[in-house]
Amino acid sequence: MIPKAEIIAGLLENPDRNDPLVIVPRPDLAELKKSGSASVDLRLGTWFVTPRQARMSHLDIIGGETTQAQFTKINYVPFGSEYYLHPRNFVLAITLEWIRLPTGFAGYLVGKSSWGRCGLIIATAAGVHPGFKGCLTLELSNTGEVPIPVVPGMRICQLFLHRVESTTDFVDQSLFVGQRQPTIDKIKLDNFAEKLAKANKPPAEKSPLL
Repeated sequence: MIPKAEIIAGLLENPDRNDPLVIVPRPDLAELKKSGSASVDLRLGTWFVTPRQARMSHLDIIGGETTQAQFTKINYVPFGSEYYLHPRNFVLAITLEWIRLPTGFAGYLVGKSSWGRCGLIIATAAGVHPGFKGCLTLELSNTGEVPIPVVPGMRICQLFLHRVESTTDFVDQSLFVGQRQPTIDKIKLDNFAEKLAKANKPPAEKSPLL
């Protein structure tokens, strides 16, 4: 079940002392109740991670030989300033708000349609697990033909919440918990993928001299 605005506002206004919903800075609760929506608007933070040209044959994230510092740079954009996202460019950003989800709620982020119609696509992690704590990373892409300026502090996306059922208290153990800047993590093959890779690896060719 997806709680509507008045329920979300109530969870923020009268939080459970042991397992609260926290959004800091807190949204305007009167405005949230009046909206009647089923989501909370979140704002753009001040940190951006952008790709840069690097002397490497490929981006070896899976093998672990490429570090974030080798192919990205971190930019801080103060409030009142603009960050220009050029056509076909990609950048990682972060929400201004620090989030804590109760163990009985999960969430997901979507971009605002007003931005999408201008060519700004806001892709995010598909889901926010119960117990998550931290700021949320945003993946911004300009699919249009002209640069798009974005300003830290502006409304950029919306967080939907929905209730989840569990017999135990769940705590999110993902690598992105607690972060305050956008980051790129190494992608690792799990045991099953490694077994598939080894099973299909062609045998080494023998030297004709042996």
